[in-house]
Amino acid sequence: MGTPAHGARDPLPEALASGSLGEPQRLLGPHPAAPGASEGVVIRAFHPDAVACECLLAGGESLAMAPGEVPGLFSLLLARATPSLSYRLRFRFGDGHVWERDDPYRFAPTLGELDLHLFGEGTHRRLWEVLGAHPRRLEGVAGTSFAVWAPNAVRVSVVGEFCRWDGRLFPMCHRRGGGFELFVPGLDAGALYKFEVRTRAGLLRLKTDPFAFAMERPPETASRVCASTHAWGDGAWLAARRTRDWTREPLAVYEVHLGSWAPVPEAGPRPLSYREIAPRLAEHARRLGFTHVELLPIAEHPLDASWGYQVTGYYAPTSRYGTPDEFRTFIDVCHEHGLGVILDWVPAHFPRDDFALRWFDGTALYEHADPRLGEHPDWGTLIFDYGRNEVRNFLVANALYWLREFHVDGLRVDAVASMLYRDYSRKAGEWVPNPLGGRENLEAVEFLRALNEAIRVEHPDCFTVAEESTAWPGVTRPAAEGGLGFGFKWNMGWMHDTLRFFAREPVHRGFHLDDLTFAEVYEHSERFLMPLSHDEVVHGKGSLLARMPGDLRQKLANLRLLLAYQWTRPGKKLLFMDSELAPADEWRHDAGLDPSLAEDPLRAGLSRFVEALGRLYREHPCLWRTDPDRQGFAWIDCSDAENAVISYRRCADADELVVVLNTSLVPRSAYRIGAPRSGDWREVLCSDAGAFGGSELARPTRVRAQPVPFHGRPQSIELVLPPLTCLVLAPA
Repeated sequence: MGTPAHGARDPLPEALASGSLGEPQRLLGPHPAAPGASEGVVIRAFHPDAVACECLLAGGESLAMAPGEVPGLFSLLLARATPSLSYRLRFRFGDGHVWERDDPYRFAPTLGELDLHLFGEGTHRRLWEVLGAHPRRLEGVAGTSFAVWAPNAVRVSVVGEFCRWDGRLFPMCHRRGGGFELFVPGLDAGALYKFEVRTRAGLLRLKTDPFAFAMERPPETASRVCASTHAWGDGAWLAARRTRDWTREPLAVYEVHLGSWAPVPEAGPRPLSYREIAPRLAEHARRLGFTHVELLPIAEHPLDASWGYQVTGYYAPTSRYGTPDEFRTFIDVCHEHGLGVILDWVPAHFPRDDFALRWFDGTALYEHADPRLGEHPDWGTLIFDYGRNEVRNFLVANALYWLREFHVDGLRVDAVASMLYRDYSRKAGEWVPNPLGGRENLEAVEFLRALNEAIRVEHPDCFTVAEESTAWPGVTRPAAEGGLGFGFKWNMGWMHDTLRFFAREPVHRGFHLDDLTFAEVYEHSERFLMPLSHDEVVHGKGSLLARMPGDLRQKLANLRLLLAYQWTRPGKKLLFMDSELAPADEWRHDAGLDPSLAEDPLRAGLSRFVEALGRLYREHPCLWRTDPDRQGFAWIDCSDAENAVISYRRCADADELVVVLNTSLVPRSAYRIGAPRSGDWREVLCSDAGAFGGSELARPTRVRAQPVPFHGRPQSIELVLPPLTCLVLAPA
């Protein structure tokens, strides 16, 4: 503690008593008895409601402490200080109660200078290991160390049930760069806590920990001290993952909202827990042939109706379905079943809930202060300040956290388009140009590059997927080459064009074949993933089935045709959950699928078809190995407007398939296409098969190429095409 000028009153005790002392370590705990003294130490302790305090030395001696300058402040002069001074404090209160505990202010700092330096640079790749709450032992004493970034706060205290949420009792120690930290002895995993922040305006703000690893179940909002005891069992999966190039591997994603996938019909209904859902979901998705599940955001969020896209706990798996270790078990089970896990990740914006990141230290800390940069007009949320080193580090470290601590295989980055443009959803005058006068958000671009580069270096066997709906160039080009560095990009153009085509009455489709063929023009401009996601079955768009024309059988035939087209053309695949059972209604986050749909023979046939598609996809390398190469796909005929039929070839080394789509209601009895090679061709999949709910129109399942030139090839085959059918052929 500094020495006040002769005759001057020391301001520190009064600042402590008023709750405005941001550096309590200057006053509390052990200090040299006098500047430069080699012997002697003064111990100070504070509890505003205590009437007396004793210091319990390690040898068992109990020494009364003298009252200090303000009520609740006590001090003790020890004539001789030991190299490691160990003691406890016993506070006595007017009602006869006592509280005995270790002194938090006698322990060395847990937040290192190097950590703070790297954080200030924005380059700390394991930031979660130093910020947040960490159970540990210091000097043989068990407790929890807390650390938080709040550079504009006057004072930060850690509060919880352990101190009756009283911010006067555990003010945290201020460190360089705006960090605050404190080791609280005796506090273990499971304890609830928040940070009480005193702002420069004198206001008290009660905040959840931005680095909380667990939180209370909503609507409660406290952070929870957490320590993992999970023993991972996915070593074989991780070893195999390191050998894979996902651009040339089968990648078919089953998108899932955990809360509405097979909920238990009780109490409203109740969602399955992480442990309950894991084996059921893994077995189901694997049976259908999917290689990955993608979870709508599972980071903690207060509002169910946001589907997880308004995050308040970026480092905490939502407690709706269990604990963080139970979520680790979920991922372990998926990996055991040969199923990867992708998380929806939301760095584009965060909600205005006052208990979370908004105005965290009394200023716009994580968000821009200027609403033209910091407020999202569509969603009523706040936008991160990507130009601030610490904010950028918070997000990059968060991505690495999910990959490292939870063994996640990939991240789908939400709303990338909204990040890239300063004028996104804004009218003239509502946005601020960048320093170059343009509309691009240069800070967000650099953040995305830094994100993908960090993942490439730290986790090269994982991948990222951008939900990016504009024509921004180089989304999947490496950052070192001027791109954004993503592994894949959602092909939103393909999705819109394809759904528009299949919504048309079949009689009109021949005039609109370009809706199906145009995507091939730009297919190799990026590495694409084709989504039929949750976004396409909400907000009045109708279910996929409802968007198909015709009666129920025709709708299902159209849906089989749509999925066959998606699975057999270039690009990775994504399908929203329950699409395999064709619900008639839109998806609702608060209701599960009607269980009777699984008993409908026609819908059961669709499910079998999805399973057959998945098997075909995984067994034929020509459907995925050459995705990055133009030579893996070739049109046979894409201009037969009269018959509304398209056909194409997929090939990779010795593996080859021919795909024919009859998008009309008219069967074709002698339809000829050019054959890539001579010899016999056999049917390997027909969406009209009776097992799939089709009409089972009689047709040969094996045909021989004839020496009849057609479609620029020296030989051709003649086929029988049922209506609304995909036919897939392979060399016999």
